[in-house]
Amino acid sequence: MFEVSQINLSDGFVAGRMLGLVGLLLIMLASAYFIYMARKGKVPKIRRIAGIDAIDEAIGRAVEMGRPVMCSHGIAGLTEATTGPQTIAGLGVTAYVAKKCVDVSTRLMIPVRQPNVWPIAADIVETAYRMAGKPQEYKSSDIMFLSTDQFGFTSSYIGILMREKPGANIMVGAYWAESMQLATSGARAGCIQIAGTAAVAQIPYFVLASDYCLIGEEIYAASAYVSGEGEQIASLAGQDFGRLIAVGIMLLGALLNTAGIKMIIDLWRW
Repeated sequence: MFEVSQINLSDGFVAGRMLGLVGLLLIMLASAYFIYMARKGKVPKIRRIAGIDAIDEAIGRAVEMGRPVMCSHGIAGLTEATTGPQTIAGLGVTAYVAKKCVDVSTRLMIPVRQPNVWPIAADIVETAYRMAGKPQEYKSSDIMFLSTDQFGFTSSYIGILMREKPGANIMVGAYWAESMQLATSGARAGCIQIAGTAAVAQIPYFVLASDYCLIGEEIYAASAYVSGEGEQIASLAGQDFGRLIAVGIMLLGALLNTAGIKMIIDLWRW
């Protein structure tokens, strides 16, 4: 039988990674195609996510109770390869929450751990006030730099929850060991809670203690979903195309391997 692994690769390629390279190129081409179509007005449709739809409900509840809204983008910075995108996704949700809070004149408090994220969060909120024609209502003190220490930040966050009793606590971004502490404290404070993270080990805690939970890559979809920007939604469609390829390869490989054909296994060695 033909063995793909026997192909002599040039010094510029590493055996065993060619299939991954081909898959990456296909995803890039698919993303470029969907973005091109979105620019022409054909934006892909994405399914509705209950946790994202509940953001408006949570803000409305805070308004009815006369309480503020807490919104956290997580505790990570922007430059880390795995957690940076989660912070960016959290800031995207923060921008949406800020716009909604400004529209209904509700106080928005944003706890910050990373110094390099604070000016971005502050600019997002200030921009929301300026675009609504209410620059005089913006309070920089509500964008609160708490601590660079993980649990110093956590204890300060919990203190704010207990003192201010916000009507809604929205947490979307990268979280670690503090996730359970923040979520349970928010529940004790009587908040309606929407939480989400791509940190797999922390998802069970958010599911347990929050009213709505965004699981894994749903937090990236959330940023595109609430922004309504066609190009962001199109990039999600390109990523989904890659997932379909992966599922197809797994199914085909299982069937062929059952029949004694090792072609897919050999491709992984390419």
